[in-house]
Amino acid sequence: MSLSVLRIGPACTIQDQGRTGYLDQGLSRSGAADITALHEGAALLAQSPDLAALEMAGMGGEFEATLGTDIALTGAPMQASIDGSPAMWNASHRLEPGQRLSIGAATQGTYGYLHLSGGIDTPLFLGSRAAHLTAKVGRAVQAGDQLPAKGGAGRAGMKLRPDDRFSGGRLRVLASFQTSLFDQDTLDRFALTSFQRGARANRMGMQLESAGEGFAANGQLNILSEVITPGDIQMTGTGNPFILLPECQTTGGYPRIATVLPCDIARAAQTPAGGEIRFEFVSLEEAITLHAAYLADLERLPGRVEPMIRDPRDIPDLLSYQLIGGVISATE
Repeated sequence: MSLSVLRIGPACTIQDQGRTGYLDQGLSRSGAADITALHEGAALLAQSPDLAALEMAGMGGEFEATLGTDIALTGAPMQASIDGSPAMWNASHRLEPGQRLSIGAATQGTYGYLHLSGGIDTPLFLGSRAAHLTAKVGRAVQAGDQLPAKGGAGRAGMKLRPDDRFSGGRLRVLASFQTSLFDQDTLDRFALTSFQRGARANRMGMQLESAGEGFAANGQLNILSEVITPGDIQMTGTGNPFILLPECQTTGGYPRIATVLPCDIARAAQTPAGGEIRFEFVSLEEAITLHAAYLADLERLPGRVEPMIRDPRDIPDLLSYQLIGGVISATE
């Protein structure tokens, strides 16, 4: 079973959780910019979060089902419809043969995801189906392509309330190997500054802008290139921070002031242009606790899925809902 791609926006790629173990060969992980969205789609369709989905950067497209299949829509909310009828986001739906799914622009955030029952079944490369455009691994999906799926039981008619991670906000960060190169006044100012996501952003990284002077490390022109990973915050020569994302390079010589915790990278990647970001330093012990809580939340996602339409007889707390929004009179 598959979906035919009739129309699609730029920079839409197949992504899973990426490939690990190749940093020493110059290949970074790639994978979904919002890993949480992969887990949400998996929970909606009752399948593995390791399966591949279509990542849509800011804009979706139009697709036609060649065979019946279940789909899920997660990540940055986008305008969606099936044969012209609105389709709920953060939900799973049934597509019958010949039906058309239309996905428009993001109304919040940046990256939306289209999941197919059984996962998108493109060829594996080094253990992953993730495209890595900067490394020339795979390519962007184009009109005329087919999105093949393994199929399976699937599960339509389900919904899931996501966390609020599509408008920026606070990012927890950990001191990196080079944090000590920045004096304490600079670190304090960094933590107190309100940043906005700039126009320069892609799957490699995103530039941040702020009022006032930039941020510089002591002796930063003498820093040797070192291993870098997604979440690292590099300071360029202009003093503007860049948060590195899944397709970042594997080494770099710009000083790194801190590293965004893995549990907050999705929030960083989903910040829309102009969205506000602030940073909060946490200790290593706090980071470990926060990451463990994040992993536990991912494990609990399947238990948060519920039918779009619920039978009142199956709602144990029915009396806690406000079922009447006002009072009327039958005679007045």
